[in-house]
Amino acid sequence: MSDLIYARILEPDSKRSSYKTASQFLESPTYEMHDVYRALSVLAEESDFIQSEVYKNSGFVTKRNDKVLYYDCTNYYFEIEQEDGDKKYGKSKEHRPNPIIQMGLFTDGDGIPLAFSLFPGSMNEQKSLKPLEKKVIQDFGCQKFIYCSDAGLGSETIREYNHMGERSFIVTQSIRKLAKEEREWALDSKSFRRLSDGAIVDDIKKVPFDDASIYYKEYPYTPNQIHQNLIVTYSPKYAAYQKQLREKQVERACAMIKDGVCKRQRKNPNDPARFVLQSSVTKNGEVAKKKVFQLDVEKIEDEAKYDGLYAVCTDLLDDEVQDILKVSEGRWQIEACFRMLKTDFQARPIYVRTEDSIKAHFLVCFLSILIYKLILKKLGGEYSSDELLETLKSFNFVDIEDQGFIPIYKRTSLTDALHEACGFRTDRQFITKLAMKNILKSTK
Repeated sequence: MSDLIYARILEPDSKRSSYKTASQFLESPTYEMHDVYRALSVLAEESDFIQSEVYKNSGFVTKRNDKVLYYDCTNYYFEIEQEDGDKKYGKSKEHRPNPIIQMGLFTDGDGIPLAFSLFPGSMNEQKSLKPLEKKVIQDFGCQKFIYCSDAGLGSETIREYNHMGERSFIVTQSIRKLAKEEREWALDSKSFRRLSDGAIVDDIKKVPFDDASIYYKEYPYTPNQIHQNLIVTYSPKYAAYQKQLREKQVERACAMIKDGVCKRQRKNPNDPARFVLQSSVTKNGEVAKKKVFQLDVEKIEDEAKYDGLYAVCTDLLDDEVQDILKVSEGRWQIEACFRMLKTDFQARPIYVRTEDSIKAHFLVCFLSILIYKLILKKLGGEYSSDELLETLKSFNFVDIEDQGFIPIYKRTSLTDALHEACGFRTDRQFITKLAMKNILKSTK
């Protein structure tokens, strides 16, 4: 398992290639290739136990910020054409026409993975939360935490579930999906306060776009049984960005109208064709020989109403708005985990086929990013993820037969920080076999 994790971080590839990569480590494998494949079923069977034990043992490495738990889902595609087992056709995040499998992931408040689950590609992702959260509560011993997610995983049912016991929730709220009264209140440009000092602003629409401040207002919100606080924020800079982006899309829409060609991409919410009205009749009501295109001014004006606005709902009625928004803003960390899994650690496409192999594959990916994030945290957040990955890949040595090793990587402040964090050094000019053996022993 250790070799699979190291290989996933340094040279992500198939299990066979990972075995070849491990053969170049200072501690070469004492097992055969067939042992790797046979081990996958064991890893799959013990996946839940391994996750809970890793969480408990990680507390000896660093203090886990488990008072806030972020949850989100993504999916991974297979290079196959037919559904098989949990590999189902569903809404692919990458818009691929292949069967997919979905992953639900919990991270702690520092963005370090906590637990994951897999579920069929055709399943509604909202149904994935409760089973995994129950596992976190029962097996991990996490009883008191704030559940934080985006609007897609923040339904009223999920909010009610996380309103029980000592749990609370902070979830994003779509302003468009609010009831008429709440939506009109949210879109009203009056009664906003500046977040930094609480100063009341007469009209946020009059605030210049270069203002870096955040403005907010609150509303007691009780759609069902739970008393919630609806917080709407406004960012002038974000409003300017959205306006600029839409203006470019309108320009492209006008070009489509001029060319008389307008093909709508249903899967793309930023498609400029959404601003084009299509009609098969002329202005006089007669049947047109070909489709008539015109700019949808009402659509443009409607989207402009929401520029710069963002909303969250929470049952933390007594907490400071600034603290609530800070927790909500941390959701980017789980997106960063997914992005790293798919790009740097190449978790997809998936080449293994059996259910056990798939589960073991994602367990290795999960543990790889968990360990990688723990290293980043021990470095104090002074280095970027890309810097660390590049440096770890550069740690190479020349093996002087029967004598020792010569490091051939460049010493930097990051390599010094890594040695300091790990409690040993490998940047001497020459390392004897005995010294390296003691270093390897210390890592156990």
